[in-house]
Amino acid sequence: MKYIEEFQNPDLARRLLDDIHSVVTRPWALMEVCGGQTHTIIRHGIDQLLPEQVELIHGPGCPVCVTPLEVIDKALAIASRPEVIFCSFGDMLRVPGTGSDLFRVRSEGGDVRVVYSPLDALKIAQQNPDREVVFFGIGFETTAPPNAMTVYQARRLGIANFSLLVSHVRVPPAIEAIMQSPSCRVQGFLAAGHVCSVMGTREYPELAERFRVPIVVTGFEPLDILEGVRRTVLQLERGEHTVDNAYPRAVQPDGNLAALAMLDDVFEVTDRAWRGIGTIPDSGWRLSTRYRDYDAEYRFSVTGIDTQEPAACRSGEVLQGLLKPHECEAFGTTCTPRNPLGATMVSSEGACAAYYLYRRLDITTAARETSPVA
Repeated sequence: MKYIEEFQNPDLARRLLDDIHSVVTRPWALMEVCGGQTHTIIRHGIDQLLPEQVELIHGPGCPVCVTPLEVIDKALAIASRPEVIFCSFGDMLRVPGTGSDLFRVRSEGGDVRVVYSPLDALKIAQQNPDREVVFFGIGFETTAPPNAMTVYQARRLGIANFSLLVSHVRVPPAIEAIMQSPSCRVQGFLAAGHVCSVMGTREYPELAERFRVPIVVTGFEPLDILEGVRRTVLQLERGEHTVDNAYPRAVQPDGNLAALAMLDDVFEVTDRAWRGIGTIPDSGWRLSTRYRDYDAEYRFSVTGIDTQEPAACRSGEVLQGLLKPHECEAFGTTCTPRNPLGATMVSSEGACAAYYLYRRLDITTAARETSPVA
């Protein structure tokens, strides 16, 4: 297969669905740990096409959504400083902090700029030597390498007015935390293909063995999702629990060695808070000691942050897979993309945003369809 359209072929989708229907004999609960996969699932109604016994649980796979409120509030405080040019990807600007967001900071005079690469922020620092330029570095293992490379370049070029506000998180510790939760119902995982394209699959076999859950590395198109579900269900029906790479066109077992070397040089593993979930040990990265001068938290020493989540927001339960978005009382009423209570309604990878965008507005969603993915 060479083209994206081939991974959306309805005839092949029907064959995969028929295979899944033919092998499933009992209920199974699978979790996808990627917001892009969640949007594909909801957009194409894949969860409604699967057998009733197969439930897809949406996990904490949206990097914007899991960025902790304290870090958002620190970003707002730094961006409000007159000497700062605060750079971010666009999907962070409407993420609500405690009482504000980056759009409001910009409307009140803060120099907040949308960039398309951390290297754009580094160029802005070169062009504005009298200003402090901060890039908001968030996300999973996918976005960490370019952010690490940018800090490496800043140090190599001697650009002293650039820093990174870091909130990077790692998927394997999150899977471990999910499986250790007393409320966990997950019996198999669809692992994020883009994360594994960087990191490889070497961290997953121990998790699969220890928790006796199959982990299938999966892509993002409809046929990718269906093939991932098919392979996971087959393992569960056979009583197996191995790591299976269903995304070989992008993922190699050892990952991207150059990216891994850059991560090892610039970052070090640390405990990290996840919004709506809490602190997960060894689940994040921070800048290593030799790059500490480029850490915005150290440079600006933001203290006295008093965070407060909206009482009506249940996004933490959504991120843990304990609640479907439309089961939240605020969903689609007091919480909408225009007036979000939580990040899951704002981000392009958020589960609440997917349910709202693709009209999953009622808990009594239409019955499962029998037509294939279109």
